Amino acid sequence: MKILLCNDDGYQAHGIVALHRALAAAEGIEVEVIAPEHNNSAKSNALTLHSPLYVHEAANGFRYVNGTPADCVHVALTGLLGYRPDLVVSGINNGANMGDDTIYSGTVGAAMEGYLFGIPAIAFSQVEKGWAHIEDAALKACEIIRQMGNHRTEGGAPWLLNVNIPNLPLAQLKPPKVCRLGRRHAAEKVITQPNPRGDTMYWIGAAGAALDDAEGTDFHATAAGHVALTPLKVDLTDHEHLAYWAQGLAQGQAHAAQAGAGGRS
Repeated sequence: MKILLCNDDGYQAHGIVALHRALAAAEGIEVEVIAPEHNNSAKSNALTLHSPLYVHEAANGFRYVNGTPADCVHVALTGLLGYRPDLVVSGINNGANMGDDTIYSGTVGAAMEGYLFGIPAIAFSQVEKGWAHIEDAALKACEIIRQMGNHRTEGGAPWLLNVNIPNLPLAQLKPPKVCRLGRRHAAEKVITQPNPRGDTMYWIGAAGAALDDAEGTDFHATAAGHVALTPLKVDLTDHEHLAYWAQGLAQGQAHAAQAGAGGRS
């Protein structure tokens, strides 16, 4: 199994180093790292279109890019690698990517870029920041990759998984649960500070607390010590309300036609 490994915390982050070590030691797996030069948290699926990207190689063989997580995967798959990997893996992220986090997450964005190219992909995150038990999380991630890496859906369509691992010793991690995404409250208030010249700086506040952490959500599963596994899709269409909007549009067009007819009479 050939794996492209990326992240959003940067190529030197403990999470990607630990996961690479675990994958490189696993039989039957070849892994190559192409990751951002610097921390790119919350960059989602952003691509760099108006400035050049450069690729450098670190002493440990990791290649790093002066761009976003999606940039890394995009450049890798469109010419840098020279082959098509069997799986794109992103992480392990320093902190959870659950609920609404997945919309903003650079970790998920990197995996999603692989998915958009038709390659199965998995995004891994630890629930709490600080890298506690990161080696155990890497071993658990490796185990999941071995279980799911060769999985093929009906028709051979690619798949995208979001996995959150509690910061626990390997023996205390409970089996993975397939979950839906929960929801968070609104983010904390923006933080303001004066800079040395007296101008006001604004810092985005911390993520909000869980709003929907009911049984069946990723929040509920990880709080109970389970690894949370959520299949994701990219289609943002509100299928449930397509008919509602079609009806509203038709009514609006009918009213406009009647108003136009009345104006010509």
